[in-house]
Order: sequence, then C-alpha cells, then structure tokens
Amino acid sequence: MLKNYFKIAIAVLRRRKFFTFISLFGISFTLTILLVLTAFIDKVVGDNYPDRKRDRSLYINRLEQKGKDMSMSGALSYYFLSHYAGSMKTPVKMTIFSGFGGTNTYVNNKKIAVDYKYTDANYWDILEYDFLEGKAFTKQQVDNAEKVAVISEDIKKAYFGDVASVVGKFIEADNVKYRVIGVVKDIPITSYMTYSQIYLPYTVSKTDYKDKGYGGGYSAILLANSSADVQKMHDEYEQLVKRIPITTKGISVMYSHANSYLASYVDTGREDQSGVILVITVLGTFVFLFMLLPTLNLVNINITRIMERSSEIGVRKAFGASSKTLVYQFIVENIILTLLGGIIGIVLAFIAIQILNNANLIPNLVLSVNLMVLFIGLIICLVFGLISGVYPAWRMSKLNVVTALKAQ
Repeated sequence: MLKNYFKIAIAVLRRRKFFTFISLFGISFTLTILLVLTAFIDKVVGDNYPDRKRDRSLYINRLEQKGKDMSMSGALSYYFLSHYAGSMKTPVKMTIFSGFGGTNTYVNNKKIAVDYKYTDANYWDILEYDFLEGKAFTKQQVDNAEKVAVISEDIKKAYFGDVASVVGKFIEADNVKYRVIGVVKDIPITSYMTYSQIYLPYTVSKTDYKDKGYGGGYSAILLANSSADVQKMHDEYEQLVKRIPITTKGISVMYSHANSYLASYVDTGREDQSGVILVITVLGTFVFLFMLLPTLNLVNINITRIMERSSEIGVRKAFGASSKTLVYQFIVENIILTLLGGIIGIVLAFIAIQILNNANLIPNLVLSVNLMVLFIGLIICLVFGLISGVYPAWRMSKLNVVTALKAQ
C-alpha cells in the first residue's frame, strides 16, 4: 500500500512541477535556517570544552543589590567570593576568575588587540584546558604574584609567528611583560566565561582585588564531589547569601545565586526576569512564526492540488474508496513531499555551515551538524507534513462524489 502511495505521490509531484518547486523550496529553506540556528545554539551552550565538569558545577556570576531609590547588578568582587563563597562546606573546590578585558600590544610596530583575564590556580584544576605546550601556573606562582602567562594558540601565532615553542619567551600586554609558561587550545568568544587569549594570575591585576566592596569583575565556579551534591551546594549558597551583612548605604536587599551553566549563561542581570524563560520564549516565538508562514503556504498549495484532483477523488469514491483511505493517502503523500524537502534542507544546511565556518565570522567557532540536530530536522519535517496535510485532507474527505465528478 505504501509503495503505491509513494508512486502516486511521485507522479503527482512530477505532474505539477511549479507547485512542487514552491513546496520544496519553502520546506528546505525553512529547515536550513532552523538547522543552522540549532547548530549555533548547540555549539554555544552545548560545547563543554574546557568546562567538562558541568554536571557537578555551579556558577556565580551576578550580585544584584537593591534599595528604595537605587539598584545595582553585575559581577562580584574577589573579596565577596573568596571570603563568603570560599567558606562553604559542600564544594570540594572553587575557582575565582575575572571577565575578559581588552588591551593592545605591538609586534614590529604592528598593533595586536588581545583579550586577557585573571584567574587563580584552582582554575586549571576545575576547567580542563588542552595544553598544546607548557603548563598552568601554580598556587605558589599566584601567591608570589609572578608575571607569568598562559596564552591561547591564536595569540601565540599572532604575536610570535609560526614557531615551534614559545614557553620561556616574553609577551607584552598593557605595558607589562609576562613570561609564557603554557599554550592552550583556542576557545570562541561565545564561551565568554572561559574565553581569553591571555590568562594571568589575579595577584598581578592592576585593580585592587583586596577591596572589601561586594561588586567587582569576578565570577566563580563551585565544584561538588558528585552531581548528587549539586542541589545541596545550591541550597548552601542560597542560605549563605541571606546571612551576608549589607554594608552599602541605601541597599536593603541582595540577590546572588549559584546556578547551572545554562542559567548563568543567559542570566539577564535582573532578579525579576529569568533568562532561561526569556530565551525559551524568544526562540519559541521565532521558530513558531518562522514555521507558520511556510506551513500556511503549504496548506494553500495542497488545497489547490486537491481541487485539481477532485475528479480523481470523485471516481475513487464512486468505486468505494472510503474517506479514511483517501485522507490517509493524502497525508502520506504530504509527508513524502516534506521528507524530500527535508533531505534537501539537510544538504543545504551542511553547505551553509561549511560556508559559515570558512568565513570565520566568529573566530574559533566551528559549527557542525550532529546527530541531535539531524533528529530535530526529521521531527520538524514530520511536523511540517502533518500540519500542512491534515486540513487539506479533511477538506478532501468532505467532497461530495457528484460535486467532485462535475468539477472536471
């Protein structure tokens, strides 16, 4: 039966080439955009290099302070994180690190823009960077405020050129010379919590990291012994924040949370607005509207195709074909059409991703179509086929035999 439906569907598609082209174009174009978007989201929030312990990690990256006439929200101070979060019992390890900042350096009178951040020694234990040469700085080097640096692969090439090793050489940034002790694999800027081109000990920072104010430029990662302890670690931090004394005049309440990676990544900076809900709402609305237009277009095209086949439907009904059989046939035909469009869309998505990767619009961000993305693509095709086929099939089942035969 399905084989006959497939033959009929192919014959119908070949007979009406213009309608077939419009239908396939709408399906494949929509699917291509959705697949590329999905691949981008998957890379941005799904790629766990070098943060491979997310299942037992929580992230602290925001402190919001509010009063009657004022409100402040941003990253935290080194003092707040080391003094308060550092007193927690559940985490087996904690790292504190700054956001990345930009500066310029010069090589042979050529200006190079570089991004740098400050970290502690625990940073290299919690985050698993791939070292291409050398090693990370130690707690002893951090405590001694040694001017040492771990650099990324791309800044090595930009600053030193194509040389075999740069460990022991000096790199200058923000008018300070640092001795290179390690080179790590590149990270795209979209992984903003771990991205940098130069990693430095926080003790060489030009800002006063000992300042006892609560606001600053630092974040932290708490590491639990196992994923089973993550909730306990979260609850401990929630209780801890409630006990922290408020020292700023005009501030009456403070909010800070130890969140999962995704919740921290999309944090809006506002306690009354969930970043996760906001992102889901925006993406859901975009996908719904983006799919709605081609779906409505397909529905109209399918209704037109039905009207053109009314005589065929009338004859089949006259010879005993039930409405259920005809509806089933038409839905199968529509699913075949959408699957063909889906295959074309997947091929186009592969091509589009290769073009985007070669264009290097975001350095070190390499998109790929993985199995999950392909699965989502097939689901989208089936949704397309069912949504755009059900209503026209229902219209077809209501056709009167005499009316259908007269239509010819």
